[in-house]
Amino acid sequence: MRLTIISDTHRRHDELGTLSGDVLIHCGDMFDLFERNSSDRDDIDRWFSRQRFDVILCIGGNHDHLLAHRGHGAGQPFRHAIYLEEQTLVHKGIAFYGTPWVPLLQGHAFYASEDELKEKWSRIPAATDVLITHTPPAGILDRSSRGQDFGCRHLARCVTRIAPRVHCFGHVHSSGGVREAGGTTYVNASSVDRPHNALRHPVQIDVRTA
Repeated sequence: MRLTIISDTHRRHDELGTLSGDVLIHCGDMFDLFERNSSDRDDIDRWFSRQRFDVILCIGGNHDHLLAHRGHGAGQPFRHAIYLEEQTLVHKGIAFYGTPWVPLLQGHAFYASEDELKEKWSRIPAATDVLITHTPPAGILDRSSRGQDFGCRHLARCVTRIAPRVHCFGHVHSSGGVREAGGTTYVNASSVDRPHNALRHPVQIDVRTA
């Protein structure tokens, strides 16, 4: 199964054109922090409709107030992608789990305190094959352009315990890339590096199905 992974497109998704594969994953920050216009949601949903995949999965990020403020029980926000918020989807025997929470950024969408993060990460099922978060784990593809580490130490412990086959995320734009450690392929799929640069190419990972 070929996974195509993107993140942090910040309303620049159209620049990626039409993509194809088996599963498309967007790891959050589709929008901009101070924009809460529902037309932005409709715009990326139209872009999702043009992509050539069996399944499209997405989660929220710290800029995605449009998703965080939908209200409990609001249902799916997109017609052409499946939004995961602390949920599992199994496709062809591969278990995908999506969860959007971020540390440090109080006032941003999906902010959680230290204690809340410990509890939320503890909900990630042990049988997860592909973990989708917005924030990185501490120490892996989490360093900013100013040399600061923005990963979550509680998430790092959880991922070490669960050992998913793939852990994909974004959030820290300057650390886009792929790293293998402890049997897990880590993907920082941040599409935007700097605001006016060309977008990075999506990351593609092959996962063996049963």
